[in-house]
Amino acid sequence: MAWRSSGASNRDLIENLWRNRLITHPEVKEAFLKVDRAHYAPSFPYDDSPQPIGHSATISAPHMHASAVEHLLPYLVPSSSSPERPAPRVLDIGSGSGYLTAVMAELVGERGVVVGVEHINALRELGERNVAKSERGRELLQSGRIRFRVGDGRKGWVEPGEEAAKWDAIHVGAAAAEVHASLLDQLNAPGRMFIPVDDDGGGWSQHVWCVDKDEKGEVTRKKLFGVRYVPLTDAPKE
Repeated sequence: MAWRSSGASNRDLIENLWRNRLITHPEVKEAFLKVDRAHYAPSFPYDDSPQPIGHSATISAPHMHASAVEHLLPYLVPSSSSPERPAPRVLDIGSGSGYLTAVMAELVGERGVVVGVEHINALRELGERNVAKSERGRELLQSGRIRFRVGDGRKGWVEPGEEAAKWDAIHVGAAAAEVHASLLDQLNAPGRMFIPVDDDGGGWSQHVWCVDKDEKGEVTRKKLFGVRYVPLTDAPKE
């Protein structure tokens, strides 16, 4: 029902995603309502479709972003019952437009952090610039709840000064050649990763995997559905 979820406004779009049960949790709906997609999509922001944003990157369709947040939700929100996660740490690899980075930042609470990683500085700047279009976004940037970095997403990311800290949730917004060992190493226990993987190496067969690590460090993987993402790759050579 994704194609039926487009709307004339941000609220229309989110209400349609809710009506079509692509968003099922009230807190997820509220987070999406707080982030106007018009600040992130170059045109037709309330269409439920992907769009190019330059530099061979795209902003995913809203229903894909909704699926990512719905699957990661238990690890995005602060938990009083889990002393390991009073302030969720979230890594958004291939943050692109910054849209999903901003949505997840609405869920992690005042002490949480979402770090968006891009492979070229132009995309890092794009995400930061888009978030800063709203007063709320500027607050999240200034507080440090949202941070944008440049790096090789296949290697994950270690924040300077926070070398011992791992990620409660990892979202990957581009098709990886595999579930990279460095990402698994950096995933907290417990923690969850939402990652599209290129099954055949040619980009024709991609599936999103939900990868869980439990309290003992045991890893389980579940194939969710087929997708078509741009590849998680090197920065272009100058």
